[in-house]
Amino acid sequence: MKNEVFLPEDYHPADDEPFMNDRQLEYFRRKLITWREELLANTRETIEGLQDSTRAIPDIADRASEETDRAMELRTRDRQRKLVAKIDSALRRIESGDYGYCDVTGEPISLKRLDARPIATMSLEAQERHERRERVHRDD
Repeated sequence: MKNEVFLPEDYHPADDEPFMNDRQLEYFRRKLITWREELLANTRETIEGLQDSTRAIPDIADRASEETDRAMELRTRDRQRKLVAKIDSALRRIESGDYGYCDVTGEPISLKRLDARPIATMSLEAQERHERRERVHRDD
């Protein structure tokens, strides 16, 4: 952000203030950065855990169980890596002034939706239409 925006600890974006004003943008920027830091910390812990657990396990059942756990952990981390990329994209949209607006309609995304899913790029209505189309094409 250009200048530091004062944000009270108990601040939550409200519908009765201008949409995507400096305080709302700062609120979502901080929320995204905190989420990103948590994901990256979890990733570091996982990598350390995987490195520590690369030991030879003689029992086949125990080894299979450990390999299954590692595969699940790696899938989870891959999802989190993709999430970090979406968070970075949302942070870039904040900087460019595009944050909070639907990619499809250009309409504002509801504050309630953004608070629940700050990486949202579509309004709820556009997202539902998109998912319905996806389901129809998947059934083909």
